[in-house]
Amino acid sequence: MTDFTRLPDLALRTYGGAVVAANDESFAEREALIRPGPPSFQPHTFGAKGQLYDGWETRRRREPGHDWAIVRLGLPGVIRGIVIDTAWFKGNYPPHASAEACTVDGLSTPGELAERADWVEIVPTSALKGDTAHLFEVADPRRFTHVRLNIFPDGGVARLRVHGEVVPDPTFLSGLTVDLAALENGGLVIACSDEFYSSPNNVIAPGLSRNQAEGWETARRRDGGNDWLVVALAGAGTVAVAELDTTNLVFNAPGWASLSGIDAGEAALDDGEAWFPLLARTRLQPDTRHRFRLDSDRRMTHARLDIYPDGGLGRLRLLGSLAP
Repeated sequence: MTDFTRLPDLALRTYGGAVVAANDESFAEREALIRPGPPSFQPHTFGAKGQLYDGWETRRRREPGHDWAIVRLGLPGVIRGIVIDTAWFKGNYPPHASAEACTVDGLSTPGELAERADWVEIVPTSALKGDTAHLFEVADPRRFTHVRLNIFPDGGVARLRVHGEVVPDPTFLSGLTVDLAALENGGLVIACSDEFYSSPNNVIAPGLSRNQAEGWETARRRDGGNDWLVVALAGAGTVAVAELDTTNLVFNAPGWASLSGIDAGEAALDDGEAWFPLLARTRLQPDTRHRFRLDSDRRMTHARLDIYPDGGLGRLRLLGSLAP
């Protein structure tokens, strides 16, 4: 796996992504492209249109042209890589595909998007194989809001993953109380002691975790230490409320947790003396949403969560305001 696959999937349905248009979806619906989780398949399962696929599949073309689908990113940002996954499509995959991106702020209809979008190629036309996840790095440094997947000439694609760095509109966040750790606001987990069961970035994802897999969970520690993660906040600011949610973690919640902060503009992240306390080591309950008012008004750019000794967390929220 290349490095970009560790970044958030900006197009994911559970992050607010949507497939807003497609020229054809005769055999399998376009919405499947951005579903969470790997595509599934059950052979010899037929509907009125043929074998059922967990993906997007178009009809067989008998005329010139190609098929396409447009995804509105749930988390606009800089795209670092794209995955075009043809899992389970073995005799009906497209032989070639490309990807384009554009920036159109606001909620546009497909018609308005067609009028306003200035599409830029970010993945050139490339050969595909059946039942394969194809990884393409993207070098364009601009912020994008939409991606168009083109397949040549037709066929099926199981999943489209658009990995990158979230870049929100700062004018929307300015002057408001916001979650400075939230993925959708530009927060990102940049270091973590353990991610055995699930990605630490899950803990700052939008919405509530529906099960243990949608949070962050570590392996069982046997060395006497404790697990931790570091979040780069959306920007420098102050944090007034911390929320530690152990929902769905009934027998594997941490026993305790603590929080600390640092201003990386004033000190290096590896300077242990520069970190200041936000929340002292505090007992946690399983399957519970904990909310704490914090006394610190110090400016910070990063937060560190320590859990003792191990376990999982559904969500971490750090409510505060950006510095002027």
